[in-house]
Amino acid sequence: MQVQSGKSGLVLSLGTAPTPSAQRPAEVKPAPTPPAEQPTPPTQKPSVPVEGETAPGTEDEMEIVVTAEKTEENVQNVPISITPFTEQQLEDTNTTSFTDVARRTPNFSIFDATGSRYFNIYSIRGLSNSNFASRDAAGFYIDDIPYDYGGFITQDLIDLERVEVLRGPQSTLYGRSAQAGVVNVITRRPPNEFEFRSSASYGNFDDLDVQASVGGPLIPDRLAFRLSGSYDTRDGYFDNVFLDNNLDDRSGGNGRGQLLWTPSDEWEVLFNTSFADYNDGVPLVLVDSTPFEVEQDFNGVTNINSNTQALRVAYNGDNFRFTSITSRRFSRNQAESDLDGTTVNLGTFSSDFDSTLFSQEVRLQSPEESGPWQWLVGSYFESRAFNTEDDGQNFGEDAAIFDFPAGGSQLRSAEVDEKLFAIFSQASYSATDNLTLTAGLRYETINSTLDNFENVLSTPGSPDQVLASFDNVEQDGNAWLPRFAVEYRFNPEIMAYASVSRGYRPGGVNYRAENENILTYEPERSWNYEVGLKSSWFEDRLGLNLAFFHNPVNDYQVNLPGPFGQTVEIANADASITGFEIEARATPVDGFDITAGLGFVDAEFTNYSNPFTGEDFNGNKLPFSPDLTYNLALQYRSPGGIFGRIELLGTGKTYFDESNEFSQGAFALVNAKLGYEFNNYGIYLFANNIFDKEYLTLSQDLGFNAGQYGTPATFGIQFKSEF
Repeated sequence: MQVQSGKSGLVLSLGTAPTPSAQRPAEVKPAPTPPAEQPTPPTQKPSVPVEGETAPGTEDEMEIVVTAEKTEENVQNVPISITPFTEQQLEDTNTTSFTDVARRTPNFSIFDATGSRYFNIYSIRGLSNSNFASRDAAGFYIDDIPYDYGGFITQDLIDLERVEVLRGPQSTLYGRSAQAGVVNVITRRPPNEFEFRSSASYGNFDDLDVQASVGGPLIPDRLAFRLSGSYDTRDGYFDNVFLDNNLDDRSGGNGRGQLLWTPSDEWEVLFNTSFADYNDGVPLVLVDSTPFEVEQDFNGVTNINSNTQALRVAYNGDNFRFTSITSRRFSRNQAESDLDGTTVNLGTFSSDFDSTLFSQEVRLQSPEESGPWQWLVGSYFESRAFNTEDDGQNFGEDAAIFDFPAGGSQLRSAEVDEKLFAIFSQASYSATDNLTLTAGLRYETINSTLDNFENVLSTPGSPDQVLASFDNVEQDGNAWLPRFAVEYRFNPEIMAYASVSRGYRPGGVNYRAENENILTYEPERSWNYEVGLKSSWFEDRLGLNLAFFHNPVNDYQVNLPGPFGQTVEIANADASITGFEIEARATPVDGFDITAGLGFVDAEFTNYSNPFTGEDFNGNKLPFSPDLTYNLALQYRSPGGIFGRIELLGTGKTYFDESNEFSQGAFALVNAKLGYEFNNYGIYLFANNIFDKEYLTLSQDLGFNAGQYGTPATFGIQFKSEF
């Protein structure tokens, strides 16, 4: 059995034999446990043995611990459909991005372009951010810091302790509400004793990826630090035979620094800062019979950079726990791509988005030993400045063929300010040893202001023509968001739950509006009805979790493209989403683990017609909502150091537009990893998409069928060490 220790206490890994990072556990000491997040006492909720642990009653009994409900508890006790990834799982699967997480989570999909950082469209239970002019459908957090916008969540994930994916509305415990769910990332914290970790891999396409982290005490038991970073570079997957080079090269890296001060047993102060800087291509290409060979006169480029600062102050007293999280995050995404996907010089698409987000969250909650009651109250404030420049088209010398000004441009610029304030609370009461009741409520108010907007047509030799100009356009919104849940434990191994929760995505202002009639759009509201079962069998050799949900959505926000494919209007529709998730794991013999997940979702329009054409789309599937997702992995780790893993990752049919004209059929990917682990080292061979499956992650009408392809077959070697 493999046990990891970190800021959350003890976390059980799936494997039953150690990896190189854990064969000598005495050499790596656990990080200080934060006073605000201690393990929930067994008297409040019965402890249930979970994946990989020994039989109940033995001295080695452990549990997978998560903080999904802002207190540490066994994942099998949480009345939410949640997929946790332990530190060991993340290392075994080489998880370095949100895409890697999504592929192993039922009903969670990310549609990236050949692994690039250009822009991530995602979907959780049928709700997506395909309308990226609106607020995100899901909440992404890294060390309590909210991350927003599909062009800003594409950075690499490094130095991970665990990841938790919560499905369904999360409004009464998280500062930034999330209609579809929450992806919560926790990185490793500063340790009590010096440690160093590193990894390096090299593969085809000259793909080099290196990571390292170092940490230790500055003042024993009082002040500790941790530094981590990564850098990767690779050649592009696409050959541009016209320019005789690669279309989508990429390079860049990120870094993180943490300083942990524990002045007393009750208090801790954690300062966290990070940065990222990436230079990628833009793999938006003409969809044809030769997907990785293109002929176009401009390759395209994406530059992404960000920096983050956060301060977390926590107090753990006998009567209450207190947490304050203050964060600031700046992100910028600059991109330019070919306008027509051919050798004709019609011009380029360009965009330059930047966002500065400041947030302040405060939580007050019950102490660890609070008897049958557990409660939490909190408040959240967010101020966000979102700016766009050079958003539109730059016309080339051949643009006159289509009556566009050769050498000119049509570009938008806008400044949007948003201010959000929310108060939220939740309380749980253990009425009996078997029955727990939960109720929560959130009130949120938001103001979105389009400070200024201009759409300017420039023609060489002529004065600029302002096609549209707006100032001081406001959209206000507010919502009451309740949650109710009941959980019943039949015995220590089986728990059932049912919940009802309200989902909400605010309305806002349209920074691409072409006329005053489409400057604002309405909020999206939903209900989520869910029942689930969590169970463990045969002395925890087998685990099975089920969840069924129904999610009617009112005023679902639909993006409507203009003549060049970019969103210019946001309409509203009604939709219905119904589905289920099944997750299972088994340990037939020590060291051999089987994990599997299956997600099904039926997401369709129930009341929608295109406001421009009048076309009826009732019964059509929601965009970027695959009807099926599944994963199956077989993994073995021997006492002698042999490691092997093979996995199957599948996605059902996916439509990319509300008319259901553009789609990708069902497909599956096969990955494998084989290695040898010894002392503090490990060496591995890996291969992803072994059978080189070709599949689309985007398809749309830009005057031609433009799209993005998934990553082709990749393989390489990896080396890891830890001291």
